[in-house]
Amino acid sequence: MFTYRIPRAVAGAAVALTAALGAALLAAPPAAAATVIGGGTANPSSGSNYTLFDLDTDAMCPEEATHVVTFVKGAGFTAPEGVIVSTLAEKENYSANTIGGFSVPLARHMQDFASMSGFTDLSGRYDFTVHCQDLFGMNSYGDFAISIWFTSPTTFQSSDPTAVNDTTTALSLSAAGPVDQGTAVTLTADITPAGASGTVQFRDNGDALGSPVNVSGGRAELTTSNLDAGTHALTAEFTPSTTSYRASSSTPRTLQVNSVPATPTTTALAVSPADSAAQHSPVTLTAAVTPAGAAGTVKFQDTAGGTTTTLGTVNVSGGQAVLTTSALAVGDHALSAVFTPSSGAYLGSDAGPVSFGVTPFQGVSAGENITTTVESGALAISVENPNVTLPAPVLNSDATLLTTAGPINAVTLTDTRAGNPGWSLSGQVTDFTDGGSHVINGQNLGWTPKVIDKAAGQTATPGAVVAPAAGVEASDPGTAGLKSSRSLAVGTGLGTAHFGADLALNVPTSTVAGTYTATLTLTAI
Repeated sequence: MFTYRIPRAVAGAAVALTAALGAALLAAPPAAAATVIGGGTANPSSGSNYTLFDLDTDAMCPEEATHVVTFVKGAGFTAPEGVIVSTLAEKENYSANTIGGFSVPLARHMQDFASMSGFTDLSGRYDFTVHCQDLFGMNSYGDFAISIWFTSPTTFQSSDPTAVNDTTTALSLSAAGPVDQGTAVTLTADITPAGASGTVQFRDNGDALGSPVNVSGGRAELTTSNLDAGTHALTAEFTPSTTSYRASSSTPRTLQVNSVPATPTTTALAVSPADSAAQHSPVTLTAAVTPAGAAGTVKFQDTAGGTTTTLGTVNVSGGQAVLTTSALAVGDHALSAVFTPSSGAYLGSDAGPVSFGVTPFQGVSAGENITTTVESGALAISVENPNVTLPAPVLNSDATLLTTAGPINAVTLTDTRAGNPGWSLSGQVTDFTDGGSHVINGQNLGWTPKVIDKAAGQTATPGAVVAPAAGVEASDPGTAGLKSSRSLAVGTGLGTAHFGADLALNVPTSTVAGTYTATLTLTAI
């Protein structure tokens, strides 16, 4: 009984510890030639040159064997006996697998073994030998032979890519006994093995029955209601899509189809518009065939001046066939419809004639509404740079305040409003804050407005000078300075003007050091 599995890290470490023993095993042949007692597979069954995988045997080593060692041979590995890929270990150290044997983890991935043997590219078939023996290899008790194939230097699989597998195709029918003509019959082809991909061509007495059907999950199906009365030998022919599988055919299944009396039909014709239409106008003919399941075609006909012509032939779908034409000539017409069934299960029928008149073309007319909109215009304000940095405040001459000054960035005002209503531009500032709990009251900021330039048709007057408060504390509730909304400029006229202002800021000497920021909001109305 296998009790536990050696972790791969431990097995990998054993390569270095038992290298001398491994070399001895390679150099010294076993006391007696071992026989192959089983096989197995790689787990996982596919991967890359860097995939670590196990070798799963399909049986256990004989009771007499106490140890297991694993070799690999193949392109690039030059040692005659093979290269050790899992070092000598007691067989009890390997865990049981799901296919009746035990799992041998390789010490390294295949690219490592290739590099250690002096080559780079892995190619073709590599044969692993899981060797059951005693501790010193004096007695051999059988080998498990397992192979993988590298289909590219970086990809392997546990199945031979050149192997061609036989397939079988079994055909079953949804109806085993005789059926009436027109009955839907489903043909089901089951392909073994289920992994074989390809198509199935169903045949009726040797003739193709529909187009080839793709195989999905080992099965292909075809349903038909078009089997004629008589005896049918139905078959299924599987054509694989790869060279890994061989084609196969089912044995014939016989099905008797009995004839049934044809079902009468009726056809009714409706024309839209009713009665008449102007020349070149579209006229729609709708034929309703009963019963709705009757398959076939409707031929629409026009009799005028003693001559009958075919307007068109349309397939019936859902009990209806529709044709639209704009080619009817001026005059009186007798329109009709003839239903022709596609199988002997139904009888044909016709409808009409329906009288219809076509009047001369009188031309057509159309009108156009011409509209223009006078826009109300807009009053817009913008600043090219929203950030203003004043110099660091300095102590005034009598050491009572810290003061600083500087200009705001130019303000652009554009008026395109109809009626020239005039405008005013004002500004109001928030308190300055350092982002924390320290504040400079906005009353301590004042300005001197100025007009930079204006359009020729505009008038613009700068607002009054607003003096800053004399360093009031943050808690002062007053409205001095720019703490209240103050005029920057007023004016009239359409066009664009630019305004500025020189700022003056008084800072109390008790203000804590830091970078203080306030927002000056400019409003134009």
